[in-house]
Amino acid sequence: MKILIVEDEYALADAIGQTLKNCNYSITICNDGLSGLNEALTGVYDCIVLDIMMPKMNGYQVIKELRSENIKTPILLLSAKSEVESKVYGLDIGADYYLTKPFATKELIATIRAITRRKEQIIESTLTFGDIELKMDQCELFCLANQQSIPISNKELQLLEMLISNKGRIVSKDTIFEKIWGYDSDAEYNSIEVYISFLRKKLSVIDSEVKIKSKRGLGYCMEYSHDS
Repeated sequence: MKILIVEDEYALADAIGQTLKNCNYSITICNDGLSGLNEALTGVYDCIVLDIMMPKMNGYQVIKELRSENIKTPILLLSAKSEVESKVYGLDIGADYYLTKPFATKELIATIRAITRRKEQIIESTLTFGDIELKMDQCELFCLANQQSIPISNKELQLLEMLISNKGRIVSKDTIFEKIWGYDSDAEYNSIEVYISFLRKKLSVIDSEVKIKSKRGLGYCMEYSHDS
């Protein structure tokens, strides 16, 4: 599991990071809101531990921006503020839980387990883009225009889910490889191109007008061109 820690208190960020590493989580640390936002927008993280009071951009602003970009990663807010109003506001704008500093290590870990488990339970079973439906529970790609369907592999499903979830944005090869294969994988980096090719062929087979476009030096994105 990959966790992003966005905390401007260096000692606390390092302490949280070490605690989570000891639980076999993979962690990345950012020490200001803006760099944290840019990192979170990649969509590769399973959970974000986010401080409120930070330089460049506060935690509330980060949450608003992430939710406006349809990033649904569970967010755990951290703050020295204990007022009910602060907690209510954070939860209302999209945080999943709120811990007041100082907190117990066991509570932090249990909370992360709880909010990531909740995310797994509410994953959408169907994603739609243009004229296609990705049926997650059936590992099937379906064209709404002509009712044709084709089975897809688990890796193809993960890749297409990632591209659809980031519609309108370019997803880098590094992001794709880290999220789907992981840098500790023995898979070749060109596995991405292989699976992109598989998906393009399957989109063609079901006569979809959705295209997976390569952006040289950047990555891939989904496009839908429909002649009205």
